Amino acid sequence: MSHTDTSRRFALSVDRRFCIVAILSIGSLLIVALLTLTIGKLGIPVTELPQALVGRAEGQTAFVLERLRGPRLATAVLAGALLGVSGALFQTVTRNPLGSPDVIGLGAGAGAGVALMTLSFPLFPSSLGAVLGAAIATLAVYVCTGRGFRSPARTIIAGIAVAAMAAAIIEYVVSTQLRDAASQLAAYLVGSLNASNGQDVLVTLGAVVLILPAAIAVSRDVSLLEMGDDTASGVGIDPNRTRSIAVILSVLAGGAAVAAAGPISFVSLTAPQIARRLLKTSNASVFSSALTGALILTAADLAAQQAPLVAGLPVGVLTLGVGGIYLGYLLVRERSKGRL
Repeated sequence: MSHTDTSRRFALSVDRRFCIVAILSIGSLLIVALLTLTIGKLGIPVTELPQALVGRAEGQTAFVLERLRGPRLATAVLAGALLGVSGALFQTVTRNPLGSPDVIGLGAGAGAGVALMTLSFPLFPSSLGAVLGAAIATLAVYVCTGRGFRSPARTIIAGIAVAAMAAAIIEYVVSTQLRDAASQLAAYLVGSLNASNGQDVLVTLGAVVLILPAAIAVSRDVSLLEMGDDTASGVGIDPNRTRSIAVILSVLAGGAAVAAAGPISFVSLTAPQIARRLLKTSNASVFSSALTGALILTAADLAAQQAPLVAGLPVGVLTLGVGGIYLGYLLVRERSKGRL
C-alpha cells in the first residue's frame, strides 16, 4: 500500500467522523430545542409548533414562543456556540487544555466590566463593558505570567488572581454603589438566560455571523502553531500575528456571550475538550466546539427549566457545579502528566 493511499484513506476517515459528529450534534441540538419549546406547563403543543415557527401563532402560543422560550433558546444556542469558539481558539493557541477563558478570569473580567460600565457610563450598552472587561482581564493574565500563556501553572495562578480582583470590583459596585439595581445586576452576574430578549439574540447572532467564519478561517494556522513557532514560520505563518488574531477573536466571542447571558462558567473549557475526544483529534475543531458549546448550554438551560431539584436555578449555577468537577479532573490529569 503506498503512502499516498494511506494518507487519502486517513483523510477520508477523518472527514467521515467529522460529518458524523456534526450530524449527531445538530440532531441532539434539535431534540433539546424541541423539548425546550414543548414540555412543561407553558409548553407549546407539538401539533401547533410548525404553524408557530412560521409566524402563525396566536395568543399564549405566540407569547411563549416570541417572548419567553424562543429568545431564551436562541440566546442559549448562540451564546453556547460563542463560548465553544472562544475556548477552542484559546486552548489551541496556548497549547494548554486548561487555558480556557474561564480559568484566566475572562468571564469575571467581563462581569466587572459590565458593573463598572453600569456605574460610570449608564447610557452606554453593557455589552461594551463586557468586551472591554474581558480584554483587560486577558491582557492582565498575559502580563502577570511573564511568559504569555505558555505555562499552565502560571496561567492558572494569574487567572485566579485576576478573577479575584474582578470579583472584588463587582462586590464593591453591587454593595456600595448600586443598591437600587443590585438585585438585577447580581442575577445577571450569576449567569442566567431567564431574562433573555430580542436584543440578546441580536447581539449573539451578530457575533456568531462575524466571528465564527473568521475563527474557522484562522483555525488552520492556529493549529500549526502547536508544532512550534519555528515550524510554523517555516510554512509561511507569522506566529505572533496568528496568535494575536486568535486571542482577539476568542476575547470577542467570550465577551459577546457574557454580554448576553452573563459569565456562564466552564462551557468554554469543556466544549473543545468534548469535541476533540469525539473527533479523536489533537486539535479542538472550531466548528465542532461551537456545536458542542451550543448543545451543552441548551441542555443545561433545559435542566434549569424542567429538571426536579434544580428547576429555577440560573443556568450558570449548573454549569459551575458540573464544570468545577470537570476542571478538577483536568487538573489531576495534567499533574499526573507532569504539566503542572
